[in-house]
Amino acid sequence: MSEHNHDEQLTSPDAVKEPKLKFAIALTSVTLVGELIGGWWTGSLALLSDAGHVFGDVLALALALVAFRLSQRGPTREHTFGLHRAEVFAALINSLLLGLIALTIFFRAYDRLFAHTEIKSGWMLAIGLVGLLVNVIVLTRLSGHGGDINLRGAYLHVLGDLLASVGVVIAAVLIALTGQYIFDPAISVAIGLLILFSGLRLGRESVHILLEGVPRGVDLKQVAEDVTVLDNVVSVHHLHAWSLCSNYTAISAHVVATVSDPQEQREVHLAIEKLLRERFGFAETTIEMEAASADQEAPLVFPLSEESGQGGAGHSGQ
Repeated sequence: MSEHNHDEQLTSPDAVKEPKLKFAIALTSVTLVGELIGGWWTGSLALLSDAGHVFGDVLALALALVAFRLSQRGPTREHTFGLHRAEVFAALINSLLLGLIALTIFFRAYDRLFAHTEIKSGWMLAIGLVGLLVNVIVLTRLSGHGGDINLRGAYLHVLGDLLASVGVVIAAVLIALTGQYIFDPAISVAIGLLILFSGLRLGRESVHILLEGVPRGVDLKQVAEDVTVLDNVVSVHHLHAWSLCSNYTAISAHVVATVSDPQEQREVHLAIEKLLRERFGFAETTIEMEAASADQEAPLVFPLSEESGQGGAGHSGQ
């Protein structure tokens, strides 16, 4: 016996995602043009580094918008779960893009250490402050992503850029006060490290989902124990949990029950689904009911090794 909950809604407020992304793309594009011109005019690598990050932001936001539209398409004969995974691929590409931007900044900062390029710190400060203001506005609009990995990837891009703008402002002030241009490449390296760290975290989570790892925050051992506490449930085996995307999770299991009557099994089945949905947040459930044999009396504990505790599905024999 199995049940699929295709009508479950995603936890994020999908209706507001597209306007958020469109607004962010428009405002960030204006910032990109301003920082490119400002970086060239002032000679500031920190500004150009920030412009490089903003360019990554524009691409990331556009990619997030495309992925969002794809994920809104309903199930088809070829894609029975829809295209929710599109957002995970977008997040993975964004993480790779962040890494590429960081490496570019590192190489440019190294070259700048020996170039002794004169920098117009006053203009650098003014442009950095404008960029900071724009980033605050965009970040405010992108807040409340509800755990959506695609929107969070875009959020991380803009958050990194906001911190980069803070770095630009700090570098401009230090250069103006000390006359030492070394602060420009130094701040650029700090910006690059920040971008790299964000990209690594986003990429790790994307890969975890693509490898069908157990959803973050879900303990399969606890799931099995909670299910076996229900009335008429003896054991759980062949338990698997995975994510279609960051906020759409699924689970399948074989459940051994003490009842064999179809109607009674149906009642147990519905109780399990309710538990999985309300306590663990699973939107998609597939439960196979089995009648217990005469010698199957004690509840079966679901085994998970320490190595696979949160990262994979397990099996338990009878």
